[in-house]
Amino acid sequence: MPHPQFDRNKLLVKPLSERKNKLAIERDCVLPGAAPRTLSREARKIVQEAAGRMRQARQAGRSVMLAFGAHTIKNGLAPVLIRLMEEGWLTHLATNGAGIIHDWEFAFQGQSSEDVRRYVAEGQFGIWQETGRYINLALIAGAYEGLGYGESVGALIQNERLVIPSADELRRVVMDALAKDPARAAAAADFLATVRHFDLQPGPLPIPHPFKSYSVQAAAYRLNIPFTGHPMFGHDIIYNHPMNQGAAIGRTAERDFLSFAHSVNNLAGGAYLSVGSAVMSPMIFEKAFSMAQNLHRQAGQPIQDHFILVVDLADAHWDWSAKSEPPMDNPAYYLRYCKTFSRMGGAMRYLSVDNRDFLLALSGELTGKR
Repeated sequence: MPHPQFDRNKLLVKPLSERKNKLAIERDCVLPGAAPRTLSREARKIVQEAAGRMRQARQAGRSVMLAFGAHTIKNGLAPVLIRLMEEGWLTHLATNGAGIIHDWEFAFQGQSSEDVRRYVAEGQFGIWQETGRYINLALIAGAYEGLGYGESVGALIQNERLVIPSADELRRVVMDALAKDPARAAAAADFLATVRHFDLQPGPLPIPHPFKSYSVQAAAYRLNIPFTGHPMFGHDIIYNHPMNQGAAIGRTAERDFLSFAHSVNNLAGGAYLSVGSAVMSPMIFEKAFSMAQNLHRQAGQPIQDHFILVVDLADAHWDWSAKSEPPMDNPAYYLRYCKTFSRMGGAMRYLSVDNRDFLLALSGELTGKR
């Protein structure tokens, strides 16, 4: 017998304009020409090594992937990431669900980051109309259109609209596709349920994003560079909204994981940068790398000569560039983002610096503009 479920339709969902935010993108953004704080000589050497490996990878046509946590967006580093994309240094970007949301909120209203303590006490944390409605609707539409998670939101920001099919059109797609393409029929049925439940009118739905020049997702969509979102169910505020739909999350996130794995499949001689992502990046990488290695082993050409750089704030108490890992009674063993990557072959480095300083220093090394 099914257990009782929480009814999100009963929530008091307030307009996003009523929320007090900690960050404003025009005020808090970091421009590419800004100077990083002083880095140690060893840190500079690792940044220079990473830049050198990225140059080699680009020349060889290999993947140069950047995975990052939400704080890279919250810290205002979008202009730096956009410049790296525009100058051709990155072939793939990946973030978690929170990174997707902060990037969208900056593009939509120029602000992000609510006071969690305050709004939890008020029963209002994450229960905001526009963030929940528009991101969820973008994912439902993206699932129907065959897009991935990040691409769905990037398209919304860049195009500043969604297109809502009529209920009659969606019914026809369900019936026509059911026999030959049941996955598309299911996505159409999910969209139909949303259209009916929320009485959505067919046609273009304009959604202005006056700050979209600060959006990494929109830039990636415009430049046709994969920007993949890797959410975990229940982790993000969009799950609070009544329009949230698990099937759309699953369809778009699955496409993004397979897009990520496709880029990992081209990592031999390439570079992978993991910046401030303690869980998402190592977890998806090890599965994607194993799948890619499976294909390469079958072909007798295992993935090798790849470079991995892990950047985080925790001090390093272990030489992760060595081939061994710490014993289980050493606290360093439980640094998942180091332990996992140390097992992935190739050359692995760990750098303990702030993401702002790292990305500015890396951009300066690659462009010669320090």
